[in-house]
Amino acid sequence: MNWRSTAAAHGSSSRNQKLMNQPTTPVNRHPDHAVLSGSHVGAEPDFDVSEFERKLLVRQLRMEDYEALVRMQLRCFPGMEPWGRDQIESQLKHFPEGQLVVECDGRVVASSSSLMLDYDDDLEWCDWKKTADAGYIRNHRPKGDTLYGIEIMVDPDFRGMRLSRRLYDARKELCRSRNVEQMIVGGRIPGYHKYADQMKASEYVDRVINKSIFDPVLSAQVANGFALEGLLKDYLPTDTESCGYATFLIWRNLEYSPVSKRRHRRTVRPVRIGAVQYQMRAVADFDEFARQITYFVDVAGDYRCDFLLFPELITTQLLSIIPSLRPGEAARKLAEYTPRLMEVFADLAMKFDTNIIAGSHFIVEDDRLYNVAFLFHRDGRIDKQYKLHITPSERSWWGVEGGPSMDVFDTDCGKVSIQVCYDCEFPELGRLAAGQGADIIFVPYNTESRHGYLRVRACAQARCIENDVYVAIAGCTGNLPFVENADVHYAQSAILTPCDVTFARDGIGAEASPNIETVIIHDVDLELLRRHRERGSVTNWKDRRTDLYDVTQK
Repeated sequence: MNWRSTAAAHGSSSRNQKLMNQPTTPVNRHPDHAVLSGSHVGAEPDFDVSEFERKLLVRQLRMEDYEALVRMQLRCFPGMEPWGRDQIESQLKHFPEGQLVVECDGRVVASSSSLMLDYDDDLEWCDWKKTADAGYIRNHRPKGDTLYGIEIMVDPDFRGMRLSRRLYDARKELCRSRNVEQMIVGGRIPGYHKYADQMKASEYVDRVINKSIFDPVLSAQVANGFALEGLLKDYLPTDTESCGYATFLIWRNLEYSPVSKRRHRRTVRPVRIGAVQYQMRAVADFDEFARQITYFVDVAGDYRCDFLLFPELITTQLLSIIPSLRPGEAARKLAEYTPRLMEVFADLAMKFDTNIIAGSHFIVEDDRLYNVAFLFHRDGRIDKQYKLHITPSERSWWGVEGGPSMDVFDTDCGKVSIQVCYDCEFPELGRLAAGQGADIIFVPYNTESRHGYLRVRACAQARCIENDVYVAIAGCTGNLPFVENADVHYAQSAILTPCDVTFARDGIGAEASPNIETVIIHDVDLELLRRHRERGSVTNWKDRRTDLYDVTQK
């Protein structure tokens, strides 16, 4: 193993300001577009999100990446000889699927290399040159039972963005798809030199494992599911930070089947959802609001959430720093924070590797006020969903208008729909979303009373049963004194499931206590949902009488 690699792959850093200053690269978006029957009066709203989008992509290494790869290696490992062109050519010839890069806005910012082997206790795993054929991997075994990690590195300008986690996750998925039993990696322990005069390397490693000491490499590897199998002495004498020591770690594929090398269907398709029950409170400025948001996204990142849902109109908290104005004027003043809001959430989604449904926010287009939910993908894309049905209070107090269309969004965890509060109380939207393949409906809501909350909750649960989908709802709690029409809030956030024996007993996967600030986290299984649609106790979606009725769109 090339132990030099993991020193560059991990470690904390301050927020990556450089990323936000790079030029924007537009991305291709593929929502299934569904417009409700009826007409939209006035100009078609079109808030352009491309200015705030990033493009983060994990893909296979290509030969044309070689120069960028070498530049990155020289930055990560100054003084060490980088890969030769002949080595990269050989790696791509023998195992192209195992050579990966992370590309950010067209720039290669992280990479990993690996090969497949048949596990043998007598194999010299501690000698990466022998085990990896000095980087040429001519000993690669396409049907081997072990994925061997040679190198992983992250450009210093992009550390702290969980890029190594994305590469490890890609390696793990490769193991699952090929029915590979395990992955073997290794790494330096660069923090050891600070403790070498106080304890043996074995004691240092034990204390890192039990979390009393943090090591920028080993701590991250353990967090990625690797188990320590051994400690190697005098592996790389020139590594003064590790005092020549290196670790030997294994990740075991729990989906591995020793009976058959072919995986016909995954037994589970887990998706982890977080929902924030957010407490509204007066803030001193936008930065204080951003710090509160960052806290919850950080929590979601630590728990490896695939999605994090914030409540509707969470940004009305900023009305506490806007001078007193008439309601319609105040809402339009709030819309001026849109660029800063977009930058914060776009940065957080990438940095913490979590798809964020950022509640909703007022925006102004062609002098019309809309209530819009933004979906910030962790690969840098941004989508938006207009609130379609406007409550009498929103219309009369702020002058909000309904948006033109309902979209279903493609994500790295399947198709999802966003229905902002009142929208989930109209069953046609749930039908349209399920008809276009949505497995999860996200409902950010904002209600001032228990009655209003119960309307949202009852309708969200109905959407689960009618359409065989999961629904997550998240609302605000707390008070905003002297902020008219947003002064009191009531919420009990939840992640809801269909009602059947294979799901949660009451159709409630997770539920917050009423009116306290918290975040709930729950795993939903998309494969279980598929099976339920086919073989559930009742099959509501399958048993629709489309010969008698249907939901139309245009």
